[in-house]
Amino acid sequence: MMHIRPCLLLTLLISFLYIAPSTLAQPESESEPTAETASADEKDDLSVVHKSVSAQAGALNYTVTTGYMPLTNEKTELLANVFFVAYTLDGALDPAERPITFVFNGGPGSSSVWLHLGTAGPRRTQMGPEGFTAQPPYKLVNNSSTWLDATDLVFIDPVGTGYSRPAEDHEQKEFSGLNEDVRSVGDFIHKYVTRYERWASPKFLAGESYGTTRAAGLSGYLQNRHGMYLNGIMLISAILNFQTARFDEGNDLPYILFLPTYTATAHFHNRLPADLQRRPLEELLREVEAWALTDYLTALAQGDDLPGQRQQEITHTLARYTGLSEEYVRESNMRIHIMRFTKELMRDQRRSVGRLDSRFTGIDADAAGETFDHDPSMTAIMGPYTAMLNDYVRRELEYENELPYEILTGRVHPWSYSSYENSYVNVAKTLREAMTKNESLRVFIASGHYDLATPYFATDYTVNHLGLEPHLQNNITTSYFPAGHMMYIQESSLRRLHSDIKQFIENSANVE
Repeated sequence: MMHIRPCLLLTLLISFLYIAPSTLAQPESESEPTAETASADEKDDLSVVHKSVSAQAGALNYTVTTGYMPLTNEKTELLANVFFVAYTLDGALDPAERPITFVFNGGPGSSSVWLHLGTAGPRRTQMGPEGFTAQPPYKLVNNSSTWLDATDLVFIDPVGTGYSRPAEDHEQKEFSGLNEDVRSVGDFIHKYVTRYERWASPKFLAGESYGTTRAAGLSGYLQNRHGMYLNGIMLISAILNFQTARFDEGNDLPYILFLPTYTATAHFHNRLPADLQRRPLEELLREVEAWALTDYLTALAQGDDLPGQRQQEITHTLARYTGLSEEYVRESNMRIHIMRFTKELMRDQRRSVGRLDSRFTGIDADAAGETFDHDPSMTAIMGPYTAMLNDYVRRELEYENELPYEILTGRVHPWSYSSYENSYVNVAKTLREAMTKNESLRVFIASGHYDLATPYFATDYTVNHLGLEPHLQNNITTSYFPAGHMMYIQESSLRRLHSDIKQFIENSANVE
């Protein structure tokens, strides 16, 4: 695989934001309802506006279509109204020469607001150079790093999120599950491509967090159900194999795979021993990765058979690499749970560190507790993005809807993983199968060094265990960023992500 390394809810929802594949059919149309479910009597009520943005490629004139796509079955019965915002570049007459990308976030229970107003869309929420400094009232600014210079964009809110709702006589549970979600989003994409005549276009998916789980599932569903072969998939902060992130008794894998991000976090907050603190982060991470997959892995595998002297050595090194005390590491049986780490690292300063982005720090009511009261990195972005989305759709996109826009909601739960009962969800095998059937399918993966929700080393481990044939391994490109789960809130990472995505689309679109 090619690697680009730079020198570098809602308590339940936050715990699922990383990851945390039945079939529908074709749609017809609906408007925004005033109740919590959508009425089958409503008709299409799309807002269409024309805008321009100054981007890195120059001035881009584009059309924005906002509203509902009705999802129906083959009897034309309305199942749900799916809210979307589509951006198409003006003047691109031949669909075969203009890529289109379907974009969504994760949760489960997240709308598409983060990728929409954070990195891909032509407008973005202003968060300051590092993503730390937004204060009310918030601002929406032109996004010169919009992906619109490389591809048309369709932002999808899965049923139950954003303004998307089940139809009357249908329930949320029909859409709340790994298989159910993939089916409904896949059928939306099929209908959009058909209705807007984009079958000839190079087609891409872009998902973040659990949205990468959805994207991997869609890679198989779109091929097998609709005969739709993709050019590429962009995975932002990926989680494909849930075993890599579940701190269950008997599953030691997360302790190993989260360790390099613990080190990066401690390094950022100056909590490492002086000799480690002085070293370049990239160099140090390579050392920690190697130790995690050798000495640390075998030590945990030995369990109670680990000799006492060896236990002391592992404890000492683990404490050095995490910035925690040897006593704490020893009492934790050399297994540092993520939620304990976020609380313990800066306990002496009465601060916790963020899970989505461990560069952030927060204040808890109980500094002696086991876990934080809230994720400070989630708290920092929730207000700005919520305010700007609600303002943007009304004032700039001229779209009205009296429903609450569900930014990140618990209404989609409980979420069903019925096809993975008594096992860990693993859609990596679906992605491998799709790439094997469609040998032109390329995958781009973006990971943040300070992401404790979907750590980069866990993603690397998953990719390295896909089981791809050697000639397909170069179809995967990975890029690493000195930020967290939403790496694009950092402006330098926003610009480089745009550059990486644009190059990936150009290399994958097969447009002469």
